[in-house]
Amino acid sequence: MAAPLPGAPGAGRAAEPAGGGPRGSRPLPRPPGRDPPPSPPDRRKRKVQYLENPSIPNPFPELCCSPFASVLSASLLPKATSRKKQVIKVYSEDDTSRALEVPCDITARDVCQLLILKNHYVDDHSWTLFEQLTHTGLGRAIEDHELVMEVQSNWVMEEETKLYFRKNYAKYEFFKNPLSFFPDHMISFPSETNAALSHSGILQMFLSSSTYPEIHGYLHAKEQGKKSWKKLYFLLRRSGLYFSTKGTSKEPRHLQFFCEFSNSDMYMSLTGKKISGAPTNYGFCFKPNKSGGTRDLKQLCADDEQSRTCWMTAIRLLKYGMQLYQNYMQPYQGRSGCSPLTITPMRSISENSLVAMDFSGHRSRIIENPTEALSVAVEEGLAWRRRGCLRLNSHGSPIAMSNMAIHRSQSWFHHKISREEAQRLILQHGLVDGVFLVRDSQSNPKTFVLSLSHGLKIKHFQIVPLEDDGKLFYTLDDGHTRFTDLIQLVEFYQLNKGVLPCKLKHYCARIAL
Repeated sequence: MAAPLPGAPGAGRAAEPAGGGPRGSRPLPRPPGRDPPPSPPDRRKRKVQYLENPSIPNPFPELCCSPFASVLSASLLPKATSRKKQVIKVYSEDDTSRALEVPCDITARDVCQLLILKNHYVDDHSWTLFEQLTHTGLGRAIEDHELVMEVQSNWVMEEETKLYFRKNYAKYEFFKNPLSFFPDHMISFPSETNAALSHSGILQMFLSSSTYPEIHGYLHAKEQGKKSWKKLYFLLRRSGLYFSTKGTSKEPRHLQFFCEFSNSDMYMSLTGKKISGAPTNYGFCFKPNKSGGTRDLKQLCADDEQSRTCWMTAIRLLKYGMQLYQNYMQPYQGRSGCSPLTITPMRSISENSLVAMDFSGHRSRIIENPTEALSVAVEEGLAWRRRGCLRLNSHGSPIAMSNMAIHRSQSWFHHKISREEAQRLILQHGLVDGVFLVRDSQSNPKTFVLSLSHGLKIKHFQIVPLEDDGKLFYTLDDGHTRFTDLIQLVEFYQLNKGVLPCKLKHYCARIAL
């Protein structure tokens, strides 16, 4: 029997029995002029030659994936497992609420960004998520890096706890002006440190892992299991908070450990001394995680707001350290050439191209004098308001319309709130110079009150109405500076300090979600 051809169908298989085909069959003769078909080894050689030829480089590698290398990295590919989600409820100042479905690993900053986008608010990096314990009157600003679900996991059933979305202008103010947060009589630096530290030197001292300033001073501490308070001399060191059992002695044998901060959160008293019975209104406390309620609170009370702010700021820096600085710098990471301590708000291209123009003459001219440009801007604003009053006043005189309560629609005006409520609102927005609101006076129904934060204190100024020649004006300085309405008054003191200790900068608003 003849062997089959290498390219025949039977090649490579076992030979068929003799009965499978005619006996003595021979291969057919090959037609003349035609090459024999290549054998399998020849085909392999040709494929190898094709692969060895130099290939033309692909100018668009991102449009087609090579079979030998992946263009997309593993981090950009969609994950197979979906993130678990939960529903949280966030409240605003007017007690309206909004339910959000968020991932389990969402941070407080991400929740704020989500609410800013959904409500079309302006992101000025002061929005904060607050945790408020209603029954005990305690609250704290949740740090931007904290996981919201972990915060809620520490809540207990007996306490009504809510999340609030509001502004806090003092959240990172100590990075901008640390000297006002740490008075000289409350802070001590290591002996090898120069006594006269610069602006950035104080921050580097607090953020350093090797050295840490010592905060010391008197605090009222509530005795465990009792209603009485005791005034003790406290010291804050890197290892924790201590108090002296013998006057102001700092010897180790006289120091007793009071609290550490890794497994507890710090809260501020929002109701003053009403609930806790503290000797002053400047209380704060430490609440251990997974605690059983108010019986585990370690309550303290300072003599003034400056002392409380110093203690709470130093404890925040001690607990979180560089993480706080990273939270503060995160909104500015995209800017080039920004010094961490000299950050100014960015101006758009349109703002940089704006110039003051005067079109009153035959030819227009550019106003180069800043004082003249400011006066022209104020005059144009007043003229615009007068024109608006004339348009809206179809049933009365222009004077009557200009003196109407148009201020009630402004975000900074709060109708019929008490002095204590005004102080609470300003405190929640942060005791930064220039935080203010305007409210009705409780003692005199015809007057108004301007409540203003300055020097970590809240001051109240009465706005008195004056009538002259049948016209109604408002003044803060006994008539020396008069304004036709409260909007004009607020706009003036936003540009000029006048009789106030500082300019009006941030207003307290009750937003709605």
